[in-house]
Amino acid sequence: MSVIVLVEHTEGTIKKKSLEAVQYAAEIAKKLGTTATAVATGKIADTELQGLGAYGAQKVLYVADDRLNDLHARAITRVLVAAAKQENSPVIVTLHDVNGRAIAPRVAIQLKAGLISGALSYPDTVKGFVVKKSAFSGKAFAYVNATSEVKVIMLAPNSFQLNKTEGAATVENFSVNFEDKDFGVKVKSVDKITGEVPLSDAELVVSGGRGLKGPENWGIIEDLAHALGAATACSRPVADAGWRPHHEHVGQTGGTIRPNLYIAAGISGAIQHLAGVSGSKTIVVINKDPEAPFFKAANYGVVGDLNEVLPRLTEAVKKFKAEHH
Repeated sequence: MSVIVLVEHTEGTIKKKSLEAVQYAAEIAKKLGTTATAVATGKIADTELQGLGAYGAQKVLYVADDRLNDLHARAITRVLVAAAKQENSPVIVTLHDVNGRAIAPRVAIQLKAGLISGALSYPDTVKGFVVKKSAFSGKAFAYVNATSEVKVIMLAPNSFQLNKTEGAATVENFSVNFEDKDFGVKVKSVDKITGEVPLSDAELVVSGGRGLKGPENWGIIEDLAHALGAATACSRPVADAGWRPHHEHVGQTGGTIRPNLYIAAGISGAIQHLAGVSGSKTIVVINKDPEAPFFKAANYGVVGDLNEVLPRLTEAVKKFKAEHH
């Protein structure tokens, strides 16, 4: 018996959020008195897979099929279900992201398992199997008790600090008999963001709204982001106006992020935007309107003109880094 966890990668490099999922699965395994087994698909080097041992995986079941470099939800579902049956798994962990949302419900149906999405805590096994999760687009929390024999948990990324230890996982080639229909959806192209910190993995995010007045002013957002080593994001009106690419849009109808630090400049803080960023550990709001609703959700607020505040903040960050390196 073991807890299994699906691992995602980009061109053979395992994603930070997947390392977090492995660590999460390993902690659940400890609670249940068993071990954690990672499931990986596509083209990944053995050394990369063995490295999962540093985050708690004892074993990796590896399906070395290049077709699985792209998201084929039916095929990966087949892999996870087969792995769960082989390992007699009481718990299956995926990420609460685009891939997880396509795969986890399918796995739950086939295994007749309870499904908990957007998990934010380790299960409380004292009174059953209770997991804290986000609800109402991040405006509330729910505590869900999974009573099924098998549970599928979708972990919200960046919910836990990564703690790398010593250790290496053993890698076993895992064979699955696919059917043609598993690859019925053809991936024609994949647009990848290069040279930037992916929003889903970012621990620091600098975001801008309509207060920037136009795309030509976005340099002050990017300057601060570069100084911090942060990703950039934006509100929906900015993306809709074409000032910024849609992959940067965070909010109820965009991406949901949980960075350690979220700096919002020129964003009023409508409830739809808050739904995508309310999980941030620390929120800093910069707005010249002292009545902006975002200030109510902020840990720190600066009432002022972002054109003055952001450059000064950028210089302060640069100065701090220079003095401490």
